[in-house]
Amino acid sequence: MKQVYFFNEGDGGNKKLLGGKGAGLCEMTRLKLPVPPGFVITTNVCKEYYSNGKKLPSKLMSEVKKNIARIEKLTGKKWNSKSNPLLVSVRSGAALSMPGMMDTILNLGLNDETVKGLAEKSANPRFAWDSYRRFIQLFGKVVFGIDDKKFDEILDDAKKRQKVESDGDLNEETLRNVVTRYKKVCHNHTKREFPTDPTEQLELAIQAVFGSWMGKRAQVYREKNHITRDIADGTAVNVVSMVFGNMGGDSATGVVFTRNPADGSRHIYGEYLINAQGEDVVAGARTGKQVDKMKRNYQSLLHSLQIHAVSLKNITESHKI
Repeated sequence: MKQVYFFNEGDGGNKKLLGGKGAGLCEMTRLKLPVPPGFVITTNVCKEYYSNGKKLPSKLMSEVKKNIARIEKLTGKKWNSKSNPLLVSVRSGAALSMPGMMDTILNLGLNDETVKGLAEKSANPRFAWDSYRRFIQLFGKVVFGIDDKKFDEILDDAKKRQKVESDGDLNEETLRNVVTRYKKVCHNHTKREFPTDPTEQLELAIQAVFGSWMGKRAQVYREKNHITRDIADGTAVNVVSMVFGNMGGDSATGVVFTRNPADGSRHIYGEYLINAQGEDVVAGARTGKQVDKMKRNYQSLLHSLQIHAVSLKNITESHKI
């Protein structure tokens, strides 16, 4: 059995192997919905990680590199490029959803050189440095185990110094300073320089996501919710090409359900944030707007979202993915 499945290869019905998130991404790719290119590292690899003394299988990273090359080909971007860098998110995904219990890293692949390439390619340096500071904070928290408060204090201080209330109002100069201060926090904690090689970053992130499966929060959650090994045994890791919601007033991020989770009624339900990334929604850093409010300024996007939601509801009900 393979260790890694590209999204167009995986069986959308096999949550045990691919995790719920990975199985869903594979199924949506099969349906030709607009899913960013990516791949799933299976739950079997997670189990092998633990049986091998918390070490990744020897051949895993070579498979990961092959699949990164496939993303490069599909996106036209390059890993560790100084002109058009490929960045990815790294997300957990067990067979059964465990909201907030395991870890996610966004914007992986950034360093002092690739951030310049992102700034030039996007013609938006402020966006590039905002993405970099977000990456360092998530990486520091997830991989190095640094308390989020240390980063939040720096960000709050930066907002006070610039006299703004929202992260989205911080300018490029301030964000560059935040990045420098964030890296010092990481250095003080680890006594080493922040890793600059994207492949090393990715390997450390994969290990951290597998490690979060046996984290205290996750174990307590499974115990309280009676999630036994026959229901969910290990987490998969999803590596996905980044799509950015923090590029300005014409980009956004959000969380959407195809049904109202409160009463089960059939309509899309959720919220979105302009000029933000997913962690802002999940962490409640800013107050989101209800998705139905999109019809005021983003009617065509809301219509597309509704069409995709219908496709997802139909396939979910027929295949129980």
